[in-house]
Amino acid sequence: MTTPYFAQSPADLPDRQTLLSMSGLDFMQGILAGRLPHPPIARLMGFHLTEVAEGKVALRGAAGFDHCNPFGAAHGGWYGTVLDTVLGCAVMTTVPQGRWYTTLEYKVNITRAVPLGQEVKAVAIVDHAGRSTAVASAILRGVADGKTYATGSTTCIIMAG
Repeated sequence: MTTPYFAQSPADLPDRQTLLSMSGLDFMQGILAGRLPHPPIARLMGFHLTEVAEGKVALRGAAGFDHCNPFGAAHGGWYGTVLDTVLGCAVMTTVPQGRWYTTLEYKVNITRAVPLGQEVKAVAIVDHAGRSTAVASAILRGVADGKTYATGSTTCIIMAG
């Protein structure tokens, strides 16, 4: 997929019945293939889905001026949003049809400031996917320099539709 398809209105988002009618992996593959839209938060925060496999997801993007704190650096919430998204998407790839998930908690460690406009890649791997919970970890790295800018982890709850 060359140009991500982003939801422009609530009508673009899949309804609950659509979500529950497919496995989480099928859902995430649908977004990657452009059959389903990327969520609007992805457009707002400057990232998009680039890889989907069972238990693993990657996003790419860059922090821009609109993501700055009062000091002109990428706001910590930007790192948190990118990492929460990639972590949750990785968990989603392990969720069976008829079930869904939500984040119970997540943690972010910012190791250095990402330069504005620098493309980064966030990769999340599911460490545990059980019947009622899932745990995942992620790394946010610079595409050009390979430096680690942040890491994160999550615990999610898996629920019946």
